[in-house]
Amino acid sequence: MNELLIGFAGVIAAATPVVVAVIGETFTERAGVINLSANGIILLSAMAGFAAASYTGNALIGLLAGAAVGALAGAVVSFCSITIKQSQVAVGFILALLFKDLSYFLGTPLMGTSGPAIGTTHVPILSNLPVLGDLFFKQSWLTYFSFILIIGGYLWIFHTRQGLMLRAVGEQPVSSFARGINVNRLRYIYTILGAALIGLAGPMYSLSVKAGWKGTLTGLDGIGWIVLSITIFGGWNPLRGALGAYLFVFLQWLGLVLQTTLPNIPSQVLQVAPFPLMIFTLLFVNIGDTEWVIRILAKIPRPLRLVLLKVIKFIKTPPPASLGSPFEKE
Repeated sequence: MNELLIGFAGVIAAATPVVVAVIGETFTERAGVINLSANGIILLSAMAGFAAASYTGNALIGLLAGAAVGALAGAVVSFCSITIKQSQVAVGFILALLFKDLSYFLGTPLMGTSGPAIGTTHVPILSNLPVLGDLFFKQSWLTYFSFILIIGGYLWIFHTRQGLMLRAVGEQPVSSFARGINVNRLRYIYTILGAALIGLAGPMYSLSVKAGWKGTLTGLDGIGWIVLSITIFGGWNPLRGALGAYLFVFLQWLGLVLQTTLPNIPSQVLQVAPFPLMIFTLLFVNIGDTEWVIRILAKIPRPLRLVLLKVIKFIKTPPPASLGSPFEKE
């Protein structure tokens, strides 16, 4: 039982950067902008954050450096996609490749070096609770920050006037502009904010979850693309996005556990399995209401069919209506 608790606690800790990055991308896409450079931002900020922390001996400065790298990347995305109205997909994809190569090139001198790391912080009283204390209150302060971000992000988007404005510029920018909202300014703000949170996720890896920088061996390449898919999987909702992040990391942990119980399956298969599983889940959600899928579901026994339909209905959420579309003042 103790080993299981330790495993689940590890899942929560390892999911922290993914949760933060997913919420950052959720803010950006709620405003109507797609930031496809997330993968490159995580790699570059992980390297830059580790470099800053190693040079100063201060992990907090490393985290701030990572957030600054993300914010700068968000400003570039904003300028290219909002001001000069270039393709958001093309801009994001090019930046993702550029940032990835920069992180490996500039980070070469850092490979194998040591730096500060962020440890765990037990919450007084709460850490003594049975089960819950071990799971949630014996973590690093980064994990506690992610809990606050999940709740705060949800309340901000769905229960504040500012959140209503955010959703409005992503859904109906023309109507929002007619009501006096500066659409492009809000899109700038939330794109930079979202990218800063994605940038913060980078040093959360290199200073905590996977302390250090090992270049291509760091194992972060691909996380940004998963963040984008989890944002869609989560229906642009911080709560559901966080659940998707925990699910993804749980599948990664499960792959490690199953290596000992399924020795005949190559370990590489179990290690990469969470990636296609998340993609297949996303694909299933998006094709769940097509005619041919409905015909297949009709052949399934009614109780199971009803369950599957409810799952599809719950998960499937339409994207913001103006996602990826530049706003033109009429």
